Parts: sequence; structure tokens; C-alpha cells
Amino acid sequence: MSDVLAVTDHRRGELRDVSYETITAGRELADETGGDLHVAVISGPVGEFAEKLNREGVDVVHTVEYGEEFNHDVYTQVLVQLYDELAPQYVVAPNSVNGLDYAPAVANTLDLPIVTDTVGLETDGETLTATREMYGGKVETANELTGNAVVTIRGAEWAGADGTGDAEIREFHAEIDEETIRSTVTGFEEVGGGDVDISDADVLVSVGRGIEEEENLELIEELADALDATISSSRPIVDNGWLPKNRQVGQSGKVVTPDVYIAIGISGAVQHVAGMKGSETIVAINTDPNAPIMDIADYAIHDDLFDVVPALTEEFQ
Repeated sequence: MSDVLAVTDHRRGELRDVSYETITAGRELADETGGDLHVAVISGPVGEFAEKLNREGVDVVHTVEYGEEFNHDVYTQVLVQLYDELAPQYVVAPNSVNGLDYAPAVANTLDLPIVTDTVGLETDGETLTATREMYGGKVETANELTGNAVVTIRGAEWAGADGTGDAEIREFHAEIDEETIRSTVTGFEEVGGGDVDISDADVLVSVGRGIEEEENLELIEELADALDATISSSRPIVDNGWLPKNRQVGQSGKVVTPDVYIAIGISGAVQHVAGMKGSETIVAINTDPNAPIMDIADYAIHDDLFDVVPALTEEFQ
């Protein structure tokens, strides 16, 4: 039997959704290795986080109190010490900005192989098969690792763990060498419309190049107001400067999993689809019935958006 260690992610006092997804991925691996699932939460209000992370399938939550925000050096030292203490077979971390910061350092320190941005994980207890996407999602590659390993998982590829568990909560006393801490968070400053986080939205109205002109965004804004939704977009809209970068969905933007995703005038390139395919319900409005977005839509409307959007707005006002 071999254990699995899942690492959680938080920012500004809030656990990120991917934290619960790492629990799901970690539990699946632990079921296959016959071991326990250990969950690590480092820095921030760890007591409060531990209660939220006590989901079904979690055996132990390890809390480490040290500062309020993510710190590369702290995370690296803590995880190396946790690994030495627990001897897990696999370490599962989110493929987030933070995860991609510390996971390679942890793997390097422990002399372990690492596979990042995985969309699938399977093991027979000895060999781990980590699946990644390449060429904009057109090809999947299976990477086989023997022995222990570190992996990061892409957000929205696993369902978030739910339910209430009966995990043991342990305080882990890490020995932090403060002389090696070379940076610290002193504050946050929002830039580029950063007051909106599209990854937290329940309903997204997303617009693509089919809108034709910046002035036509007014139609989208009216629909978003009627639905109490948040506006997002494909990359061409951001490249044109019509919306800020934080509104972009896709591989070079954000991964989103809203309850409803309305794609308006978006063709559905693989780079965009990779960022929204986890949405619960997808509605596509496009004049091209063969647009790739229509293939993954739960509801596909083959019509002119300049006719459909005003009609929808009137219906929901």
C-alpha cells in the first residue's frame, strides 16, 4: 500500500476550486495504490481551510501555519519535509501559478520525476500513466513513470471533492530555514480590470470575433445584465483591446467551469475549448453550423447573433 499527498491552493484568504479537484485526483490514485490520502494546506487561515477540506475520501489534513500568502521557499521546504515524514508514492499539486512555482523545485530537491498539466492519471501501483495534451489539445500523450513521482493537474479536469469526511486534522511543525526565504508578499494591487474573476462566475456570456466591431459589445453587455452574468471572451477580442486580459477564456487565458456558458460568435478553436469544456451547460450561437463549438454545445443555435442576442435579452429582462 502506498499513500498519496495532495497539495491545496489558496489566494487572499480563499481556497481555490482546484484544491478540491486535487483531492479527487489524489483519492483516485490512493484507491488504486491501496493507500491513504493526505492533504496539505500551507499558510493562511489553515484551521478554517482544514474544515473546508475535510471532504469524503480524505484521511488526514496536515496544516502548516506560516504567513498568510503563498511563498515559494516556504512551500518547498514544507513539502520536502512532509514527503520525508509521510513517504507518499505520489504528490499531486494544482497546475496553477503557485503549483507550477513550487512543484518543480520539490521534484528537483527530492530527485523525483515530474509531469505537469496532466488531464488524466492512472496507476497499477507501480507504474503511473500521466496523460497530457499537446498541439492545442489535438493530441494526447501517455507518460509512464515508474516509482514515486510529482504531478500537477489541470484545473476543471476532475470534479471537485464534495461531501463531509471524517479526516484527522494534524498540525505539522515544519522547520523553516528563514535565511533561505528570499521573497515575501507585501500586498496586492489590482491591474487591468482585475476586480473581475471569470473563474468564479456562475454564468458567463462569452463573445468572439463574430461580434465584428467593438461597438457591438453593447449587445453582449445588455444580455449579461439581463442574466446577471459576467462577460468573458475568446482571445481575438482581447488581442483587439476590446476587453482586458483577465476576461480571456482558454489555454492562454483562464479555465472556467460555470453553470452556464453562452458562447456568442465563437468558432471554438481547441485553445478556447480547453478553457471552458468543463462548463455544466454550454450554449452556442453561431451562423456556421459546422463550427467546432457547435459539436460540444448542449444547445446549439444556428442563427445570426445580432438577431438572437436582442431576443434573449428581451426574454430575460
